Amino acid sequence: MNKTVRKLDNNVIKALTVVCQSAKQNIVGFEWLTHSANYSNFPASLVITCVLDKSQSLDVLLVSEQDIELRKHIQQQLLKAGILLKDVRRHVFFDTEQACLLEHNGDWKRRLTVN
Repeated sequence: MNKTVRKLDNNVIKALTVVCQSAKQNIVGFEWLTHSANYSNFPASLVITCVLDKSQSLDVLLVSEQDIELRKHIQQQLLKAGILLKDVRRHVFFDTEQACLLEHNGDWKRRLTVN
């Protein structure tokens, strides 16, 4: 990872850390989030996965439309870091610890490379 890419990745991490801390306090069942990107095709390749504890928490998130607010918050924080996402829905996805445990035996590395 060269210096420019490292700086860009650090800016993404800082922005997403703000979102993560807020989501942990405001969204029931929210656990953590992660990101991946191919920096030769950035920001189009940026993928952010928000992880909740179980499917019921994800259902509540979607029904209450907190997913929309969370996506907006992610988009705002990334924009503050100078990263513009044209359509945040193409970049932010939701998953659960419960589903990973059932489908990939808790192996997030494998799950995230499959999705």
